[in-house]
Amino acid sequence: MPSITVTTDPRGVATLLLNRPEKHNALDGDTLRQLHDALVEIENDPDIRAVILTGAGVSFCAGADIAHMRSMMDATEQQNVEDAMLLARCLRALDELPQPVIGRVNGNVYGGGLGLVACADIAIAVEPAKFALTEVRLGIVPAAISPYVVAAIGSRQARRLFLTAVPFDAAHAAQLDLVHFTTTPDQLDAKVAEQLDLILRGGPLALRAAKKLVRDVSPPVDRDVLGDETARLLARLRVSAEGKEGLSAFLERRKANWVGE
Repeated sequence: MPSITVTTDPRGVATLLLNRPEKHNALDGDTLRQLHDALVEIENDPDIRAVILTGAGVSFCAGADIAHMRSMMDATEQQNVEDAMLLARCLRALDELPQPVIGRVNGNVYGGGLGLVACADIAIAVEPAKFALTEVRLGIVPAAISPYVVAAIGSRQARRLFLTAVPFDAAHAAQLDLVHFTTTPDQLDAKVAEQLDLILRGGPLALRAAKKLVRDVSPPVDRDVLGDETARLLARLRVSAEGKEGLSAFLERRKANWVGE
């Protein structure tokens, strides 16, 4: 079964589904490659007018797949750079997708999943959803997603959440501007349909131009350099003694050696 599926309805609305419900839609290398391929296909399809990004099962996205992270513990730093670049490329492709994207946040979101939410043009979360950026507790940082999360919530709030790794609920995610709306699970599809109807009233070319306009008038940044730098930062931390200790502690369900008794 593919980890990513795309279905398109007669209106030209594509549903991009993270399809690893048994793993809470965690992101491993194969999933990220499939996601990037799907985004490229959507970008190049003139008949697709809008995209709904969502997760299968009870979660939206659990972030990095722990089994995949374990497999990268003994990889070289360069191999870790290449692995980290997979997520960076996916996030950039999603963020720069010409079609409007609605994030249908159907459940919990952790780590890299917050980057996907931050890249959506409109994000709608169910009220029970929980969010967290727990990377520092593993001895690493939310590197690849940082440009998009900081753009969404601002640097001051990002500092607090990156440093404390404190979990927060959907209501607080809305206060932070990470999501635009919250709703009950039974009203999620109706809320998505409401926003989708507003989007589809716009001219297809104008919608694409509007997205590009926002990017053009935003502060300039060299995304090639930024993607490379964030990937290399994450790779360095993954192969560091602290990064290996953090992941080992998590897998062994114990406190990391930097945590006091």
